Amino acid sequence: MRLQCEVEVVSRLLPTCGLRGRGRGTRALLSLGRPPGRARGGGGGGVYLMVCTARDRVGARYKVQENIERFFTRFVEEGKATVRLREPAVDVCLSKANASNLKNFLSAVRLAHQGTDTGALPLSTLVPAKNSEVEKPKTKMIITSRRDYPLTKNFPYSLEHLQASYCKLARIDMRVLCLKKLRKLDLSHNHIKQLPATIGDLICLQELNLHDNHLESFSGALCNSTLQKSLQFLDLSQNKIKALPIQFCQLRELVNLKLDDNELIRLPFKIGQLGHLRFLSAARNKLPFLPSDFRKLCLENLDLFGNPFEQPNPLVPNIQLKIPLTLLECAARATINYRIPYGCRLLPSHLCEDLEVAKTCQCGSACLSSFIQITVTMNLHHVAHTVVLVDNMGGTEAPIICYFCSLDCYSQFLDRYLQSNG
Repeated sequence: MRLQCEVEVVSRLLPTCGLRGRGRGTRALLSLGRPPGRARGGGGGGVYLMVCTARDRVGARYKVQENIERFFTRFVEEGKATVRLREPAVDVCLSKANASNLKNFLSAVRLAHQGTDTGALPLSTLVPAKNSEVEKPKTKMIITSRRDYPLTKNFPYSLEHLQASYCKLARIDMRVLCLKKLRKLDLSHNHIKQLPATIGDLICLQELNLHDNHLESFSGALCNSTLQKSLQFLDLSQNKIKALPIQFCQLRELVNLKLDDNELIRLPFKIGQLGHLRFLSAARNKLPFLPSDFRKLCLENLDLFGNPFEQPNPLVPNIQLKIPLTLLECAARATINYRIPYGCRLLPSHLCEDLEVAKTCQCGSACLSSFIQITVTMNLHHVAHTVVLVDNMGGTEAPIICYFCSLDCYSQFLDRYLQSNG
């Protein structure tokens, strides 16, 4: 029987010499069994506990029968336990073990200690451990040149952090998508043009860095994947992205979003749904204004420097209002205003998509394709604690879109605007 865990063998004689153990475990393979070639006996006298580590793959053996003074199993549910031996006077401290496997292993050790017939015990042949059994799993790999990129050897499945920069990758290696423990993926400074939807299968992915590639889009399928629950950091800066999909704002765990040096002509329409977002940079793009939902953000740092923002003029509205309202417009407004449930099982998919991008009037009511649109000035300090200057003139203001569902709502706004401006 074998168990992989971390082990520290502590001598109980050390305190008498004024010494103490290191207090730190080492990855090890524990085996309960007999040396190869040893004849089977009727009792457990020939059973040993063997501890193999990377430094000692041959292993240290400890007799088990009537040689265990005590088991300490208070924290066994956390994968921790201690086996106290009489001779030599050591404590074998186990940690980071699978709780279920640890219980089974300790049960077998207890039976061997009591002298149970070895035929009834799940014993192993005590042989030196393999390197893969005692080496610490590799969790981090950094590759910064094409010649170091592994072409014939697989990535370790234990990887949690992978960086493959300056490797001239034209696409994402499908082997990377098999690394289910990956938390941080850095593919910056490559030539990647498209992202496979299967990136969404990396269920633990928290950070994705695609800085300085050739991306022209970000797939809506990625936004509907498990990244919704895991992704916290996303760097899409220095690419060729012109717009982000409607579904982008479903990545609601995002904390840090970098969109600098792209070709963005607009930010995501429902960006206010990113309730955890604290750091946003979209400098040096082609943004003429900000979406209405931008007001809902609560940021620590905001950088919109170098965008060709238009000069807002509330007195020159873009009127898309249709009077009388169409039946479709009336039904859409009622569905949203009265929070009537809808979905693809109840409505055609194109109507569901229209409802998802409905505008919100200043009065709080919804409007679909019949509205009045203007741009007004907003001080960015209303949504961010720290604001990088928007231009070289020291400004921290930017134009933001406003919508009105009727002439009455626009007239009321206009009266307030004219009064505030004398």
